[in-house]
Amino acid sequence: MPAKPTDLQQLDALTGGAFSAATSGERAARVREWLASEPEPEQLQVVFKELSVKDKGAAKLLRERLDDIRRAKGQEAMAAEWAGKAQALLEAGKLNIADALAWQRDAAKAGAPLSREPLAGLKVQLAERVKVIEDLQHRVQVQREAAVLLAQRIEVLSTKSWKDAQAAADALRADVTSWQEQAAALPGDANWSSVDARFPPQLETSRGQLTLVWEAFSAALAQAVAAAADPAQALPQVPVWADELRQARGLPPEAAPQPAKPKVDPQIRAQATSAVREALSKLEQEVAEGHGKASTGAAANLRQALKEHGRHIDDALDKQVHAALAAAGELEGWQRWRADQLREELVGKAEALLNRPEGQTLGGRKMQETLRALRDQWKQTDQGGVPNHALWKRFDEACNQAHKVVEAWLDKVRAEAAEHRAKRLALVEELKAWATANTTAAGNDWKGFSRELHQFAERWREAGHLSEKAFAELQPLWKAAMAAASAPLEAVQKASQQRRQAMIEEAAVLGAAPVLRIDAVKALQQRWQAEAHAVPMERRHEQKLWDAFRKPIDEAFNRKTAEREKVSSAMSERDRQVMEAAKALEAANAGGDAQTIRAAMNALENALRASESAPVAEEKQAQAPVESAPTATETGADEAPAEAVAPAAEPPKPRKPRKPVVAVRGDDRPGMKKAEPAAPAGRGRPGERREGGRRDERGFDRGAERGGRREPRESYREQPRLGDAAFRAQREALEHAQLALKKLAAQAHGESLTHLLAAWEQRDASQLPTVQELGSRVTPAVRTLWSQALSAAPSGEAATALLRLEIAAEVPTPAAALEARRALQLQLLTKRNDPAPVQTWGQDAARVLGSAFEAEQARRLQNTLKVLLRR
Repeated sequence: MPAKPTDLQQLDALTGGAFSAATSGERAARVREWLASEPEPEQLQVVFKELSVKDKGAAKLLRERLDDIRRAKGQEAMAAEWAGKAQALLEAGKLNIADALAWQRDAAKAGAPLSREPLAGLKVQLAERVKVIEDLQHRVQVQREAAVLLAQRIEVLSTKSWKDAQAAADALRADVTSWQEQAAALPGDANWSSVDARFPPQLETSRGQLTLVWEAFSAALAQAVAAAADPAQALPQVPVWADELRQARGLPPEAAPQPAKPKVDPQIRAQATSAVREALSKLEQEVAEGHGKASTGAAANLRQALKEHGRHIDDALDKQVHAALAAAGELEGWQRWRADQLREELVGKAEALLNRPEGQTLGGRKMQETLRALRDQWKQTDQGGVPNHALWKRFDEACNQAHKVVEAWLDKVRAEAAEHRAKRLALVEELKAWATANTTAAGNDWKGFSRELHQFAERWREAGHLSEKAFAELQPLWKAAMAAASAPLEAVQKASQQRRQAMIEEAAVLGAAPVLRIDAVKALQQRWQAEAHAVPMERRHEQKLWDAFRKPIDEAFNRKTAEREKVSSAMSERDRQVMEAAKALEAANAGGDAQTIRAAMNALENALRASESAPVAEEKQAQAPVESAPTATETGADEAPAEAVAPAAEPPKPRKPRKPVVAVRGDDRPGMKKAEPAAPAGRGRPGERREGGRRDERGFDRGAERGGRREPRESYREQPRLGDAAFRAQREALEHAQLALKKLAAQAHGESLTHLLAAWEQRDASQLPTVQELGSRVTPAVRTLWSQALSAAPSGEAATALLRLEIAAEVPTPAAALEARRALQLQLLTKRNDPAPVQTWGQDAARVLGSAFEAEQARRLQNTLKVLLRR
């Protein structure tokens, strides 16, 4: 099979039918099956090149595989580089722990695949080597502590009886011998050369001190045994043992001689005192401020000064020095304890990074920032106290485990950055190709041209994140391509801007003219809108031009509006009369008297009529001589002799009015005449004609119009117009008056019903409201029936009458009487010739009033009359 097949049939056979698949989903499935067979990168490249033209969705799988191969090659080179560095560290005779830890940290920062071989194995080897070195250093510290403990045991035995010391001498000798063997075995370790340089001298110092103390103790114990056996032997140098042997021999205890201090030159004493006091004050200052690291150095300086000048200072200063050194030792111990506490907290935080609850796992960037902060805090803690290697080991292991999340995130970020870079480069090329193909707008559609450029800009903004360096490299390319693509649009926009500036100057000329030409303003605005629709511009710049264009026109309209308002602000005599009548009506509304309100309403209507008729009459009087002048001029030549003979001509006879046409209803019933006019029937039913002329909605008689000549009605334009303030005042006053009258009528209606029920309850006809109070629905005959019912003794039942009233008023009936109401309605349906309840509600109310008073019946009667009296 060739390495790079170019024939589509061969490629289709190579990929298992991916090119001949019917659908995109089937093609993607076959590509996945082919990728599972691990094809060669060259084959992948060729298939991707051909398939990306046909199906980008399926080609995406190939592109991801190619990216993985490319990324793997890069990581292999990086892994080889860091593997060489690790191998060099392992092959070196002396391994520095800091270098080993720095290798792991720097490899992780560089993105080396530490989780894959060979770096994974080298990482483990370095960790084991570091572990061995740290263990060796820890053993040195243990030997130092053991030497101190052995010296303390010897010191404690020197304070007890020599017999106790003799009994413990064998065990102590065995321990000292064992310690010396272990200490001698440490330098023989292969990794001893990699131990920190400060540990071998410490071990040698502990060995020399323990050897010196053990030899002195052994010699003193042998001298004590010999002195106990032979009184002639000298006593040992240990004071306790010497006193015990002296007491055994019967000798008194010997007081310890106190050596007298030699005389010192006063000048030397002053210099020694000055040097010690200077070191002492520095130490006391550091201890007071709590500086652990600085106090350690100050204490060392004070000890050195005490060694040099201790024999020349007095006892008081010597006690003060020892007290300060004790305080410094306590501070140093507290600092060490506090540093260990802080280290334990940092270890706990580092170990908790991978043990967070579900849904609270830290992302890559947050994990990286947290690890960096934890390591910085560890460095600050190490600066203030002695390092703790055991806690450092736990902390470093936890941080390394958590750093795997950062490594995975960095790999993902690098892959995304490469993809975003390729995507942006492809977009730049696409924009260049588009600019070459679109040197002008198709169909002069510059809005579409601008829209496509905007879409390119949006795609560039949404192309993904890049580092600052990569973005700085690609941004000039994008700006150059965008400038070339938008050059035609910028040229058109420049020309459009010049045209709009010319229209702005025209608008300024129109606005400055004494008479504003509305047609010219509209035409100029239409030209502006056409220009704005044809050529798009930046929103802020276009708004700025539009504001400059409309400013002179708005100012001209504002001047015109101000002049109109100035003219209308002057109130005429007619407006003043209407305003005064409206104020009087508002005052009557506030008083709450119906008669006063009606009188004020009539006064306002009279003011409106008077103000309408007065100007019209004046205009007629002014026009009368003008109209009669032509007639006199025309007839003057012919009628002059007649006027001389007869000074006064007869007035012309009025024309006989035309007989009105009366509608005649034809009647084909037996005994009726067709020519007989329809009988008057009062107001008549809807649709029937009334005798005489009919008045239309505007209030004039159409019969008169048919029968004779009618005076011409003044048109709306001839009537004077109210000012805005007067019109609003009279309208609001009338509305308030109508509302007040409705409210007063409702109040009076409620009071009338209350009086009616009170008269029924007390059987007192004198309390019955008058006909005026009850309203137009109650006639005098009905009120007489109610009065007679109240005057007589209660009799009869009111159930049927109440049901008829509720049917007439169409109000609900209590649930207990629903069956009776239905039965009554069925009964009424069978009696079609009987009057309906709506026609006899007055008599039904009289029957209820004639019965005995009950609260429930009174409430039902009130509900029905409340509706019936308002109809």
